[in-house]
Amino acid sequence: MKSNYLLILFLFLSSFGYAQGYDVGGLVKEAGSGLPIPGVNVQVKNGTIGTATDMDGRFSIKGVSSGATLVFTYLGFKNLEYKVVSNTSALSISLQEDSKVLDEVVVIGYGSQKKREVTGAVSVVDSKTLEALKPVKIEQALQGTVSGVNVTTTSGAPGAALDIRIRGIATNGDNRPLTIIDGYIGELGLLNPNDVESITVLKDAQAAIYGSTGANGVILITTKMGKKNAKAKISFNSYTGFQETSRKLSTLDATEYALLLNESYANGGKPLPFPVASGLGKGTNWQNEIFSKSVPIISHDLSFTGGSENVTYAVSGSHLDQEGIVGEAKSGFLRNTARISLGADISDRLKLKTNVIYTYFNRKTLPEGGNASVVMNAVNAPRTLSPYDANGDYTLFPLSGLGNEMINPLAQIANSYNDYNFKKLNGNFGLDYKLFKDFVVTSTIGFNTSNSESKSFAKILDYGGKVFDVTRSSVTQSTVNNNDYSFDIYGTYTKKFGEDHNLVATIGNTIFKEYGNGLFATGYDVPNNSWEFADISLTKGAPAAGIIPVSSYVFDERKLSYFGRVQYDFRGKYLLSAMLRRDSSTKFGPGNKVGYFPSFTAGWVISDEGFYGESKLVNFMKLRASYGTLGNDRIGNNGYISQLSGEATYVFDGALVNGVATGQIPNPDLKWEEAKKFDVGLDLKLFNNNVNIVADYFIDTRADLLIVNIPTSGINGTGAPGASSPTVNGGTVRNSGFEFSIDYKNKLSENFSVSVGYNVTLLKNETLSTNGVPFIPGGSFGISQLPPARMEVGLPIGYFYGYKTDGVFQNQAEVEAHPSQIALGAEAAPGDIRFVDANGDGVININDKTNIGDPIPAATMGFNVQFNYKALDFSMYTFASVGNDMVRNYESIYDDVNHLDYVLDRWTGEGTSNSVPRVTTAATSNKVFSDYFVEDASYIRIQNIQLGYTLNSNIAEKIGISKFRLYTGVNNLYTFTKYRGFDPGASNGQPIGGGIDDGFYPIPRTYMIGLNINF
Repeated sequence: MKSNYLLILFLFLSSFGYAQGYDVGGLVKEAGSGLPIPGVNVQVKNGTIGTATDMDGRFSIKGVSSGATLVFTYLGFKNLEYKVVSNTSALSISLQEDSKVLDEVVVIGYGSQKKREVTGAVSVVDSKTLEALKPVKIEQALQGTVSGVNVTTTSGAPGAALDIRIRGIATNGDNRPLTIIDGYIGELGLLNPNDVESITVLKDAQAAIYGSTGANGVILITTKMGKKNAKAKISFNSYTGFQETSRKLSTLDATEYALLLNESYANGGKPLPFPVASGLGKGTNWQNEIFSKSVPIISHDLSFTGGSENVTYAVSGSHLDQEGIVGEAKSGFLRNTARISLGADISDRLKLKTNVIYTYFNRKTLPEGGNASVVMNAVNAPRTLSPYDANGDYTLFPLSGLGNEMINPLAQIANSYNDYNFKKLNGNFGLDYKLFKDFVVTSTIGFNTSNSESKSFAKILDYGGKVFDVTRSSVTQSTVNNNDYSFDIYGTYTKKFGEDHNLVATIGNTIFKEYGNGLFATGYDVPNNSWEFADISLTKGAPAAGIIPVSSYVFDERKLSYFGRVQYDFRGKYLLSAMLRRDSSTKFGPGNKVGYFPSFTAGWVISDEGFYGESKLVNFMKLRASYGTLGNDRIGNNGYISQLSGEATYVFDGALVNGVATGQIPNPDLKWEEAKKFDVGLDLKLFNNNVNIVADYFIDTRADLLIVNIPTSGINGTGAPGASSPTVNGGTVRNSGFEFSIDYKNKLSENFSVSVGYNVTLLKNETLSTNGVPFIPGGSFGISQLPPARMEVGLPIGYFYGYKTDGVFQNQAEVEAHPSQIALGAEAAPGDIRFVDANGDGVININDKTNIGDPIPAATMGFNVQFNYKALDFSMYTFASVGNDMVRNYESIYDDVNHLDYVLDRWTGEGTSNSVPRVTTAATSNKVFSDYFVEDASYIRIQNIQLGYTLNSNIAEKIGISKFRLYTGVNNLYTFTKYRGFDPGASNGQPIGGGIDDGFYPIPRTYMIGLNINF
């Protein structure tokens, strides 16, 4: 009987021990490098309790039964099981990389692949990189992190557009890549960066699945989703900071300016403007006047994620408020976003997924570019002038000597009134249905609907006879509605035949429609000449005779596509893929609506071969190649027909009557632009998978370029209001180059880990054909000069076309011994620029113009490092561009403007200078476009530095949070360059005429402090 009591007691104690719950937590890391792994699924085996590791690889689960088994799973690594025997918050779990499931799954369009099976040139930027970079716009995260991708700024103003180029400039039209957000067409610049899980860039024929829209490359965005069986997690990310200009140009102070101007007038035979130059001092530093310091930027982001066995969810919202370093609120940008993402397993066969994003932004702008630029006025304004006159009003700049375009930049800021509001709702709804065992049908509806409203006010102004004088107030308002939707349905068949053969086949159909309208109107005589009353409803004035104050448009574009793809591998080491897409578009005429876009890719995993053996040096080696044809249709609608969209004046019954006329000249033969892409690449993993190398050689040949407004004779009426030259297919451009990237990551000790990455892209651009046209001009320089850039056979697209120089004439004998330069506008004199007789005919004239520069960099590269030491983390991201030239076009040509201080090294007599010409008010040819104005704009930029501290997880959990990280950082810390302008990496976005600096609004340097909190 006693033994029975003991048995009952033993069973009771055993059951009690088994029933008690333990709190378990710790760190999950890679076995090789020791780096933490975020997003690892941690699940109680055969139970419902689970979680996922945070960004630092840490996890915590409460109430785990004794003897229960935790299962750790993460794609690309072997599953690991751990048996719970006690309370612990310091588990150290190491996951082994699975050679059969190498790395993460890569999104490739209408599906995904394991990275080891990818046969195209594909690059991925993960959320960890985004976390370190803290980009205001998601496009900034691609600069320096992905080989073959170059991101240029059109302006440093808040909210300004960024231009992305994948493997160079291939067309003289729109070079932007296609952006796909969770399966539908979207806009990168509208996303909250904290909503993005990963960015995948398709650079070669792998993008052919997108057919007519993939020629410029494809960027695939995957947004963050909740995870199954994960408890609800609240994440709050916030940073605040201040901005300042990253650069100022060194201009002459008031005394230097006065002395130089006296010299210029004396050399021109005119009386001195400053008979007494003493006492002027430094004068007004106009750049200090327009550039504000400690300009605020604030960003907040809150998200809720989680999931059960069958449902996942993610809800987030963000707020960004950024003022400009010029004009502060006058050039401010505010963006709010809200997102909801939902996934549900409705049944074993049917799955639902949806993602909806709402974006609102407000942007105000100042005049930029050319003679109207605030920045250009500040650079060229004489320091002898004061910002305000004796009455406290803005100083009026004199007309004589400064031209009729230069005005007080402070007055220009104060008198700029505009407002732009943009609202957009976009997203998709999708269903996956397993029709039978190996076949899944996917159906998705994607949509974008946006509305924008703008208002600008021109108040009555008197700048003293300048072109910016306004004698009658007006307000211009517009509203634009743009919408599109796409319907995709495709089936995916996945089958394994025997032990060696794997097949994935996809076939589908896409319907796309884009439509919208716009309305524009101007009202005159604004009450009280005030912004507060600037609304068309309050204006009563009639427009001047012949002016039509209203306009509108309506458009409707459609596309119908069919696509198919077959992916096959044998034993996972011989990889083949073939794609074909058929697109039909309303942008082209009846005979050219349809285009076919095939591609083929192949790969060989050499390291899986039996002869390869067990290499201790090389863990993985894959050779791959691709070739295919992709399309581009980035042109306006209805270019193949003639429309009554122009203006004309007719005579009816002896009276002049305003009416409509033919607009753009039609081209019924308009067809697709085609890109033939070839790529061969090598993927390597070395030294226990700690080193990753990717190398690619590529050739991208773009034929039948869609050239808008090709130059034609004016006899066709192309100069009439609303009319334009036709859009034609003409020209071929080839980009060829080499990409190389190497990454190293390793845990060097228990407390210290490192990750280092370097990538470089070498690029050559060449125009092969212009379809019979000698050249296509573009861009502008100075006043009344011919376009300075061209597209011409044998040369890079957009190369600079002008005169070569050969120093400065030192004496009259040199002038007389040199061919005459009078055809350029004036006879040369000692101290003037000496131009090269390029064709050797003994005369310097327009026939001596030649190639004097290339705005396309010969090489771009990025170098990035990350260190983790205990609770501290440090990261630095840099980018370099080598071989790109830029035209210095921000210097005014008028006599009395200020100058950069390099003119202090001017020629003042024989032997004084052979690089900077004399200053004079006399007529010279020194200001004609030549390589004197073209500078090497190569640069190295420290894009981001960040230092963070993460609170110990044990302490954080005691105060009810799972993660607390505090960080500080600097964006755009410093740019190393010899270029004299504000930004050597800026561009106006034009393929022909890009790289011409009209006075770019500089990119701000931003100091920030922020925190990340997870609950």
